[in-house]
Amino acid sequence: MEITASLVKELRDETNLGMMECKRALQEAGGDKEKAVRLLRERGLAIAGKKAERVAKEGRIAADIYDNGKTGVMIEVNCETDFVAKNENFQGFVATLLAHAKGIDGSLAEAAKDQVVAKIAEIGENIIVRRNVKYSVQGNGAIAGYIHLGGKVGVLLEVGCDKAETIQADAFKEAVKDVTLHIAAANPQFLNRADVAPEVIAAEREIYAKQVEGKPANIVDKIVDGKLEKFYSTIVLVEQGFVKDPDHTVADMLAAKGKELGDNLVIRRFTRYQVGV
Repeated sequence: MEITASLVKELRDETNLGMMECKRALQEAGGDKEKAVRLLRERGLAIAGKKAERVAKEGRIAADIYDNGKTGVMIEVNCETDFVAKNENFQGFVATLLAHAKGIDGSLAEAAKDQVVAKIAEIGENIIVRRNVKYSVQGNGAIAGYIHLGGKVGVLLEVGCDKAETIQADAFKEAVKDVTLHIAAANPQFLNRADVAPEVIAAEREIYAKQVEGKPANIVDKIVDGKLEKFYSTIVLVEQGFVKDPDHTVADMLAAKGKELGDNLVIRRFTRYQVGV
């Protein structure tokens, strides 16, 4: 396969690496861009992340918690320009869609199709209801939401406990708020390491092993295990260093708060939206 300048540029945009590094990787990979990214990672080169996955879509994320903290919804609505995203008309429409989302359990895009078509005609810019999520508390606990950066990032979270009265305590409310702030800032991909797919772990192990080829097998295993632990600490919520106290994990923080409250606090689920990502 011919390695075109445009293909090299695509890989460079996605990895933030040099043109020659990208060209060599593509040549070795026979023009397969995904394989080239893998080769670059195996060489230990830092990949900045696929820009294709960070397409600059504009819009707003909105959330609402109701039923005394027992239910919450979050939506993302996209538009073409930041000018429209900041417009009161568009933001009012997002608020209307958010209220609509509270009354449905399925796709907001489907439920509000006619409203969206009408608003597109009015504003003159394409509008997409990209996604929506709704949580209701399972047992004792609370739902929390957080909107960051003027609607660019949003978090919906469920934290459970054993005692019904715990959710009224200031320490519980503070802990829940802190977790939403952490999720917004740290962008975890999974709640627990058990949620990480085996094929993802196997692929990471293979990459780490390639990075230390030539060393004795027992040394390789130790290095790979260490790198895998580091990997978990970056993508798994409960194993991430807590943003307000990086020397302790999110799990540590919750355990300390639980001890203070005489209860057991557990994160049951979370969703993080970021506009255009």
